[in-house]
Amino acid sequence: MHIVIFPWLAFGHLLPCLELAERLAARGHRVSFVSTPHNLARLPPVHPALARLVDLVALPLPRVDGLPDGAESTSDVPHDRFELHRKAFDGLAAPFAAFLDAACAAADGRRKPDWVVADFIHHWLGDSHAEQRQAIGHSMSAAPAFEAQHTTEAFATEGASGPSIISRFVQTLTRSRFVAIRSCPELEPDAFPLLARLYGKPAVPLGLLPPQPDGTRKSTEDDATLRWLDAQPAKSVVYVALGTEAPLRVELLRELAHGLELAGTRFLWALRPPVGTDEASIIPGGFAERTGGRGLVTTRWVPQVSVLAHGAVCAFLTHCGWGSIVEGLQFGHPLIMLPTFGNQGPNARLMEGRQVGVPVPRDDKAGQGVPTEARKLQEIVADRECHERCIDGFIQHLRSCKDE
Repeated sequence: MHIVIFPWLAFGHLLPCLELAERLAARGHRVSFVSTPHNLARLPPVHPALARLVDLVALPLPRVDGLPDGAESTSDVPHDRFELHRKAFDGLAAPFAAFLDAACAAADGRRKPDWVVADFIHHWLGDSHAEQRQAIGHSMSAAPAFEAQHTTEAFATEGASGPSIISRFVQTLTRSRFVAIRSCPELEPDAFPLLARLYGKPAVPLGLLPPQPDGTRKSTEDDATLRWLDAQPAKSVVYVALGTEAPLRVELLRELAHGLELAGTRFLWALRPPVGTDEASIIPGGFAERTGGRGLVTTRWVPQVSVLAHGAVCAFLTHCGWGSIVEGLQFGHPLIMLPTFGNQGPNARLMEGRQVGVPVPRDDKAGQGVPTEARKLQEIVADRECHERCIDGFIQHLRSCKDE
């Protein structure tokens, strides 16, 4: 088959979708992976043995007044410009349609696209692409009806970009043949029949698509970060990372710095200051001296999977993005959970219910048994055979639906 994958312009979506592309290519299927030029350039290279089956398709992001130059992923965009980013993304509708038309008319012997795997936000896909069946990729652990009641106003309200995020998802869902979920029945046994009933469509597990450690990106900062971990005792460092997309208040980050100082533990903090601020405006004066060299704060890109795989790390303070949860549990780390945005709250409640994480703030009794349960869940997240079975089931579903 020839499968087109078009993720949302956020690295928490791009990276697992690239992992999916490689899993499909490893089974002999051709994949067209669509994104913008700068985003594609920042992705890890496709495995050389699979490169002939994975085509990277670059669609330039349209210019929108007020959107910073070169801002192609959510990590490049200030939170108050997210609406403009979504507006620019909607401008990809016509170029993507043209790409599909050209792919269907190709005379070079290549197979025409059989499926489009879209993300939650592609509300403009559907009728004009009837020749290709459409699946929607979905990684949220909560149903839209729940989110519509409990999410932030920004998710449910129309803005400068047009439809709200909830409306975009519902429209995309309506035009899709089925929903592919980045999870597995072993982790969420009740979720798949529930989502199938709520959506009125099959809900098919993709597996968790756990990534390989970052072995393809190198820089001085990466080496310095890992060298610092090499010098720390085993199971002694709390890794702190709150994602690239969630809006973070300076006050929250200052409180976090204060808490790390008072906790007395070793820590590695991958700090992403809000746009318009810098590290100096967040970290209190004398912080490095008072933490006695037991902590490292870096504002550079951090090879997160390699960090979490390191033997010095003992726990993960996370914003509870689904990708970060998967990466943390892949190595059996207890989660210290500080959700701030969107579906992170439901994700955190799910992990709290599984007793693999504790929320911030917490009382003195919270957290008992968490390391043990995290190690148990590691068996599921790190079970490659389980996730490969999910990919095989996904491919079988693509084939059976195509034949209908």
